[in-house]
Amino acid sequence: MSNFTSFLGGIAVSVALATSALAAGVDVNASSTGLAMQGYDPVAYFTDGAPTKGDYQLTAVYNDATYWFSSEDNKAAFEANPEAYAPAYGGYCAFGTAMGFKFDGDPTLWKIVDEKLYLNLSPSIQERWATNIPGFIADADSKWGDIADVEPAVLLEQ
Repeated sequence: MSNFTSFLGGIAVSVALATSALAAGVDVNASSTGLAMQGYDPVAYFTDGAPTKGDYQLTAVYNDATYWFSSEDNKAAFEANPEAYAPAYGGYCAFGTAMGFKFDGDPTLWKIVDEKLYLNLSPSIQERWATNIPGFIADADSKWGDIADVEPAVLLEQ
């Protein structure tokens, strides 16, 4: 296969992924192209214990957002049980959700609690969240149902 053919194939995959995931809802923290977790592999947190960038050629769509994976095994594990690996609150900041807001979750600021992946906005926010993780998770769980389908900007206006 020529380099040009490989290049065209890559463009076709990228366009297909971008257009197929443009419908990601406000309940998932995804880019304008529908990419979740800034391209980090959600399974790697559980298997490698670290944030790991995924490969744009290894993808799965869940809740209308596209996830990238660093290996075929991780992709297969996600496809078999996406609820087990997708981050809590659609990948929004766990502390922000506890406060009733939706802020970007940074995939490099994470913690697994009771087999669930949580992301936070910044190091200082994550430090604050760490002072009462069970309480903040309980608060976020109780608020998520009310804010999941609300645009992040609308929450800031209230």
